[in-house]
Amino acid sequence: MASEWYVKVSGAFKEVNEAFIKVSGSWKEIQEGYIKVSGAWKKFYVAFVATAFTTQTSTTTVTVPDGANAIHVQAAVGGGSGGVIGAEYDKAGGESAGAGGASGGYISDQVYSVTQGETLTLTVGSSGSASGGSSYNSTAGNGGTTSLTGSTTGSIFSLTGGVGGSGTGGGVQGPLRSNSPSVAGTATVSASVLTSGDFKESDGASATIPSASTLDDGPVGSYNSSGNGAAGTNPGNCSGDNCQITGGVGGASYNGNISGGAGGVASSTAGGNGTRGSGAGGGGAQHQTSGGTGGAGEIIYRFLRVQ
Repeated sequence: MASEWYVKVSGAFKEVNEAFIKVSGSWKEIQEGYIKVSGAWKKFYVAFVATAFTTQTSTTTVTVPDGANAIHVQAAVGGGSGGVIGAEYDKAGGESAGAGGASGGYISDQVYSVTQGETLTLTVGSSGSASGGSSYNSTAGNGGTTSLTGSTTGSIFSLTGGVGGSGTGGGVQGPLRSNSPSVAGTATVSASVLTSGDFKESDGASATIPSASTLDDGPVGSYNSSGNGAAGTNPGNCSGDNCQITGGVGGASYNGNISGGAGGVASSTAGGNGTRGSGAGGGGAQHQTSGGTGGAGEIIYRFLRVQ
């Protein structure tokens, strides 16, 4: 709050988080309170308003501020997995494209109850690495899990990252490599999502769940959205010596709203990197190109007081 106001209850001072006054027989919530000091009016109280959004891209802890009783998660996503390198052959009668990475599970615009003063642990999933080692036996890195847990509230959500695809077997003379696709991350929401209640926006304007305009600004564009990620494409092999094949496209995150990395182009371009939890593009052939790196996870949030 912009200021603090305390009243004594049963001999102990308690901080006031909301105050009311009766006007024409009806109780009205006080938005600001003033007192005259030495002939000048001084503000001594202001109702709790929504905090600014914070974008968290690394693991941390935060304390729920005094007066807040809810957290609005505008966006959260697990890490995207990396792309698999392409593979080329001399006399196998074909070439091999790398599978695209998968995106992580996601949340877009959900509000949950929390307790003022409790510690929240925000764990942000890492990006999955591009596959390394031999192009004939290579597995792309997995994306990390993004989660939110409260010291009082307990687990709020857990969003696993995408699982990297792989290419196994083969050799310069063949047979052609076997290519396995990436696997999408999953979303588990343990806490109940608030579907009603009023709060004050940062400018003091009154807002209501779920109709407030600020509750559909997340990547999906609607309140109370969550779901699993998407696997990248897995083009497999092309037929004929020295054929050319483009790598797989990375899986999009946030229900298709954030694109995955582009597939690598034979002889010229590596697979593109993912962003905001999307999967990386796989490498192409022939000649082979490498896969990209998955998009790291994130949590974008603010605190509210919901009545």
